[in-house]
Amino acid sequence: MGDTSMTLPGRTPEPSRPDALWRSVLGTYLRAERTAQGRILTDIATEAGVSPQYLSEIERGRKEPSSEILSAVSGALGITLLDVTKGVALLLERAARPVVAVGGTHRRGARPSAVDPARGRAQLRMVS
Repeated sequence: MGDTSMTLPGRTPEPSRPDALWRSVLGTYLRAERTAQGRILTDIATEAGVSPQYLSEIERGRKEPSSEILSAVSGALGITLLDVTKGVALLLERAARPVVAVGGTHRRGARPSAVDPARGRAQLRMVS
């Protein structure tokens, strides 16, 4: 049989390294949102109606919550499911960009495009 793989329109071929798992990035996002609000896990869990252990497993990327649980946790954090989806998508997009060293620092998805004569250093241009 021949090669049966195909790339759908608007999609890129599979990368050479595995993508981050949705549940891992979701957990990272939820934990970051909770800590940015200065709230503790047990308070969010109680408000969402889940056990602190289960919420901890979600935040560590060990469990993938149902849409109902995710909605309850999002509500307890005062954010919408759309906020969560956009935030996770942004983190996934950032994780997919290559890291490029520029002037001793590392930046994701950036590369020097020209030297800015006024500042005497490389300008950075985001690439996808």
